[in-house]
Amino acid sequence: MARPVKKTPEEWRKEILNAAQNLFISKGYEETSISDIMDMAGGAKGMFYRCFQSKEEVMYALGNQMFFENNPFEAVRGRDELNALQKIRSLLALNQSDVERNQMNREAIPILKDSHILAAAVGENRRVLTPLWLELLEEGKRDGSIKTEYTRELSELLPLINFWLMPSVFPATEEELLHKYRFVTEVLAYMGLPLYDDDTTSFTEKFITDITKTSCGQTAMPQKTGNNKENGGHEL
Repeated sequence: MARPVKKTPEEWRKEILNAAQNLFISKGYEETSISDIMDMAGGAKGMFYRCFQSKEEVMYALGNQMFFENNPFEAVRGRDELNALQKIRSLLALNQSDVERNQMNREAIPILKDSHILAAAVGENRRVLTPLWLELLEEGKRDGSIKTEYTRELSELLPLINFWLMPSVFPATEEELLHKYRFVTEVLAYMGLPLYDDDTTSFTEKFITDITKTSCGQTAMPQKTGNNKENGGHEL
C-alpha cells in the first residue's frame, strides 16, 4: 500500500491560506478559529504554528497574496490609450470590482485596533503602495492630466487615507466618516488630484455604511481585521 505523499511546508502554507480564505469569506474572520482552518486544510493544529504565528498573520498573508494576484496598478500600467489620471480612476474601479478582496478587507477591519498590526499595516502600505502611486503621479504630471507640485507628498499620503477612515483606528460614526470622506475628496481635488467620480463615491459611501454597522444594524465599536498589513489586502 502506497504511503501518503508528505506535504512540504510551502504546500501546507498554501493549504492553510486557501482554507482560511474560504472560511473568512463564508463565516467571517471573528467566527473562524484556527481549529476550523486546520479541519478544512486537513492537518493538525501544530502544523498551523509551524507555518504561522497567529490567525492575524494569516490574514496579513492573505492580503498580500490577493493584492499581488490582482494588482490593479499592474493592470493599468500598459494601457497607453489612457492618461495617468484615467489610469488611476480605472485602477480604483478595478479595486472596487474585486468582490472577494473587498470582503476580506471588511473582515480585516477589527484587527487594526491592535497597535502592532496597525504599525505593520502602515509600514507595508508605505513600502508597497507609495512607489506605485508615485510612478502614476509623476506620469500624470508629465502628461498634464494631474496638475500638482506635490507628487511625492501625495504618494505618501494616499496609502494612509484608508487608515484615517477606519473606525477601528479613528473611532467615528457613519455620518462622521462620510463627512471625512467628503473632506478627502475636496482636499485631493484642490491638490490637483480629482480621483473620485460618482461610481467611486457610491462604492465608498456603501463601504463606509457597511463597516460602521453590526449585524444588528448598530454602529460598530472600533474593530478591524487583518491585511497585507494584517488587514487582508493592500487598500488603495
